[in-house]
Amino acid sequence: MKRYIIILATLLTSLTAMAQEERDTVVITLQDGSEVRYTDDQFDRVQIIFNLRYGVKVYLKNGKSKDYLATKVEVHEYNGGGGVVTDNNINRNLYRAKLLEYPHLAADSTMNQLIIKSTDDYGITFSLEWSYADKANRWTCYQMHSGNNMKNVTRSNDPWTTDTEIPTKYRTYKSDFTNSDNISKGHLCPSQDRLCSEAQNAQTFFMSNIQPQWQLHNGGIWLRLENLIRPWSQKCDTLYVVKAATITPDMVYDFKLNDKLLVPKYFYMALLAYDKSTDTYQAMGLWTYHEKRTDSNTNYGDYAITIDELESRTGIDFFCNLPDDIENQVERSLNLNYWGIKKSSP
Repeated sequence: MKRYIIILATLLTSLTAMAQEERDTVVITLQDGSEVRYTDDQFDRVQIIFNLRYGVKVYLKNGKSKDYLATKVEVHEYNGGGGVVTDNNINRNLYRAKLLEYPHLAADSTMNQLIIKSTDDYGITFSLEWSYADKANRWTCYQMHSGNNMKNVTRSNDPWTTDTEIPTKYRTYKSDFTNSDNISKGHLCPSQDRLCSEAQNAQTFFMSNIQPQWQLHNGGIWLRLENLIRPWSQKCDTLYVVKAATITPDMVYDFKLNDKLLVPKYFYMALLAYDKSTDTYQAMGLWTYHEKRTDSNTNYGDYAITIDELESRTGIDFFCNLPDDIENQVERSLNLNYWGIKKSSP
């Protein structure tokens, strides 16, 4: 694929990105002839900025970034690999998480793990990001469409499996939920959304796809919102789904389940519907307060917020793999009529 690279006349004489087997390397040659090197375990992306103030920005995986300034920019073509962003999507994921349902991966890849569950017959079941520091799921995402909406099997009879893809000291276990004061093992990708095969359904019971959830919430408002999603997925070509619970210190309860697991204060969903016939997208966030009580409200528009607002509350960049112009438009819009829900009367 043809990409572009900026050569800075005053500070930066060349920047190249090359693929070396499975490792990308960015080499920045400075005016004095010295080199700065970044390998793919150090940087998240390299952004070429068509702006006279900045020439090249390297986003590092420790959450920091490095700018290489210039007063004059020349653009040259080159052929090669690497994580150089030059198109109209500066916040996309560059590696494995490139599908539309993926939020932007956390900056610190050493303490966050991307896990992808799949089967030979039906492809990706769901993906998730696991936080080692929090010993918790950051989010689970998946697609719903005609190719995976079939109901061929029933719920697994042998659920709740430890996820051995996670290093031992960061795993969670079924036993973590004993004596749980009515806190249940709450699915993010639900069993009911993955009934194409026994193998696919069994994957939804990995403990990495589970968050502690009071059963009054899990079997109440959360279940009703999950039931809403299924018909929505049938009115569009693909429904891209992110489900998660808050795990930041200010958005969890001041106790841990059995002194082990965070208990979130909020559960939420990010939804992106794509209609092929019109080549258009609709997006919506659903935000619920996780309480030990029954919520019988059926005016589901009361839980609806824009994706922009959901990003503000969570600090997570959803649907980052959309082209930026589309992403910006759909994430600030909320059309309750499209989703067929309404708010409570004033």
